[in-house]
Amino acid sequence: MATYIMTGGASGIGAATRQLLTDQGDKVVTLDIRNADILADLSDESAREAAIAKVRHDFPSVDGLITSAGVASHFPEPDKILTINYFGTRALVEGLVDTIKPGGRIIAISSNSAPMCHNESLVTALLDNDLNRARELAKTSNGHECYAGSKQAVARWMRRIAPDYARRGISFNAIAPGYIETPMTEAVAKSEAYGSAIQEFVASIPIGRAGQPNDVAQLIRFLLSPEAAFIAGSLIYCDGAHDAMMRAEGLF
Repeated sequence: MATYIMTGGASGIGAATRQLLTDQGDKVVTLDIRNADILADLSDESAREAAIAKVRHDFPSVDGLITSAGVASHFPEPDKILTINYFGTRALVEGLVDTIKPGGRIIAISSNSAPMCHNESLVTALLDNDLNRARELAKTSNGHECYAGSKQAVARWMRRIAPDYARRGISFNAIAPGYIETPMTEAVAKSEAYGSAIQEFVASIPIGRAGQPNDVAQLIRFLLSPEAAFIAGSLIYCDGAHDAMMRAEGLF
């Protein structure tokens, strides 16, 4: 039986992943703002640090970390999109990496929206771990730009540090889901600002349907398995060929 720490296990991809792993006999310890083993608001630095300290005390040796917690472009506070999606992910990974056993795994959730942010100043502030600068830039950025920027930063940060983690015996990868039907994306689809765009976006998915949480959960399970031992430092799209359609020549 493996033990995994996972953020965002209350619904959507996180809930599907938790169910899939527990069904096969693994232990999944969840961190989330509600319905979790450890309650924590990942937008709050002190709450994050308290949660990290509790995990380190209660689970000093684990098999992996999955960072699934996140908010979408419709979230009313753009700066918190950055704080939860990027700074929360980074803090948890950095705070818990030395609890992960050799041969363990880290999986972060990025997005196929990641390439859609062209605000390099915003992404640079995130990669520099400059919270104050990122918050200032969020004031003049819309929700989609902050969402895509946060997910781009997650993927680029993963690529930067994955080789070092691999040398330590830990595989770090990121998944870029496309449109997945979850409570979060349902809220975006119903919003006045993004509703019509979401309908067009879903209709254009080449595979002919929206993704389901279990589509991503199955990929997470594979990346945690022994069969995925040589996969490290990769951003893996799980989006029904949507990114390939939109960026046929893009490799990242």
